[in-house]
Amino acid sequence: MTDTPAALREAHHADVSGGWLRPAVFGAMDGLVTNIALIAGVGGGGVSPRSVVLTGAAGLVAGAISMGLGEYTSVRSANEQVAAEVAKERRELERHPEAEARELADAWVARGLPRDLATQVAEAVRRNPEEALRVHVREELGVDPDEQPSPWAAAISSFLCFSVGALVPLVTYLLGFTSLALALAVGGVGLFVAGAIVARFTNRTWWSSGLRQLLLGALAAGATYLVGTLIGIQGGIG
Repeated sequence: MTDTPAALREAHHADVSGGWLRPAVFGAMDGLVTNIALIAGVGGGGVSPRSVVLTGAAGLVAGAISMGLGEYTSVRSANEQVAAEVAKERRELERHPEAEARELADAWVARGLPRDLATQVAEAVRRNPEEALRVHVREELGVDPDEQPSPWAAAISSFLCFSVGALVPLVTYLLGFTSLALALAVGGVGLFVAGAIVARFTNRTWWSSGLRQLLLGALAAGATYLVGTLIGIQGGIG
C-alpha cells in the first residue's frame, strides 16, 4: 500500500483555529478539579451529604458562569488587540509601502532567502494590498488576521464543559449515595478519562495523559481535604 504524503491530503492537520478546544479542555478539567476539591474539603470537614450537594451545585453554577464570562472576555480582548495592531500595520502599508516591503524582504533574508529573491517576492506581495497586509501581520505579529478564535465558541465550550466536569463528582450524591470516598473515586475516574480523551489531540499516550490529570486532581483534593479536616476538628464539626 502506497503511503500518500500528508501534503497531498486535504485535511492532514486538526482544526486549531476555532478557539473551542483549549477552553473546552480547560473548562472540563477545571470543573472536575474544582468540584472534586470542594467536595473533598467540605466532606473532610464532616458536613452532611445535603451540604456537600449544595456546595457542589453552587460551585458548578458559579464556576461555569465565571469560566464562560472569563473566556469570552479574554478571547474578545485578544482579538481586539490583534485588530488594533492590524489597523496600525494597514496605515503603515498605506503611508510607507516601500519601507514595509524592505522590512519584509529583510525578514526573509534573515531566514536564509537570497536578497534578490526576497526583494522580488516582497515587491510582488506589495502589489496586492490585502495580501500584503496578511503577510506582514503574520510575519511581524505571528498571527493570521483571518483566523482569530471566536469568543462565543470559547465561552460556550468552556461553560458547558465546566458544567459537565463539575457534575461528575456529584453524581453519586445525586443518586442517593453518601460516601465521600465513592464520590472522590468517581471524580478520579472522570479525571483519568478526560485526560485520556485530551491525548487524542496531542502526541501523549492516553494512559500517561490520564494519569497526569488524575495526579493533579488528587493533589488538589488532598490539600482541600486536609484543610477541611483541620477546620472541622477545630470547629467541632462532626
